[in-house]
Amino acid sequence: MKIVVLDGRTLAADGNSWEGLRACGDVELHDRSTPEEVIARAQAADVVITNKAVVSSAAIQCAPRLQLIAVSATGYDCVDVAAARLRGIAVANVPEYGTASVAQYVFALLLHLCHRVGLHADAVQAGEWTKSPDFCFWRTPQQELAGKTLGIVGFGRIGQRVADLGRACGMEVLIHARQRPRGPLPTVSLDELFARADVITLHCPLTPATNGLVHRERLQRVKPTAILINTARGGLVVEADLADALNRGQLAAAAVDVVSREPIRADNPLLTAKNCIITPHIAWATREARARLLAATIANVANFRAGKPTNLV
Repeated sequence: MKIVVLDGRTLAADGNSWEGLRACGDVELHDRSTPEEVIARAQAADVVITNKAVVSSAAIQCAPRLQLIAVSATGYDCVDVAAARLRGIAVANVPEYGTASVAQYVFALLLHLCHRVGLHADAVQAGEWTKSPDFCFWRTPQQELAGKTLGIVGFGRIGQRVADLGRACGMEVLIHARQRPRGPLPTVSLDELFARADVITLHCPLTPATNGLVHRERLQRVKPTAILINTARGGLVVEADLADALNRGQLAAAAVDVVSREPIRADNPLLTAKNCIITPHIAWATREARARLLAATIANVANFRAGKPTNLV
């Protein structure tokens, strides 16, 4: 079995290893692949593994031996699933590996916005505390989360973990989800959530229905003190509308770990927006989460080879 890993570097850049995959077949490992290279490299493959490299209809049509596309991620929008289905090619993902890491990162972003710890630590190192006439000082308002309202859009595993952390901080939690979850947490419409929440965090998949979910009209409903956090998919947000809302003071701040085109383009309007923190898609990337992801991806390939496929989408 010929197994081609299209973009393996991000999963195994610092100690994690693809070595266990070699028990499943002949492995061809690439750090990254351009769209043209995806087509060329998939041609002789029985199994293709991708993290973010796009496996298009054209690539699928040029791969006569292809039996399995294994996505080393939860989201599988990088694969033309309809084209794979027409060819009878299985597509598998990893539905659970980074819940704790992503939820933790949401609160890292939120607590940064509440306290600006790095800014104040730098000020101390620059001598500002030494020169201060008072025993303390702050350069930005310090905010407490207790009593504030956390609005969660999407209530899968990550959304549920974020809700747990929010309640641990004393926050009221609102949910908008496709299906009403069990339990006491109130489920509200998107418009109500945007109007009531002090913190809005996105945890839904990118689909035709959710593309551009955060747009100008919806942003006009938020409190001017509200914070928006996106660690899900960049396409959920109309970035020009978010940048305009930040620049106009329609909401207080935003923190995004994902953007519509990655790596971020120099003309992305969020780069020059006021009070906008952008990080390079790292919420998922703790070493622990990547180790789980590698192991689950290899297991998907091994199980498929054994005739017992797992995590098919």
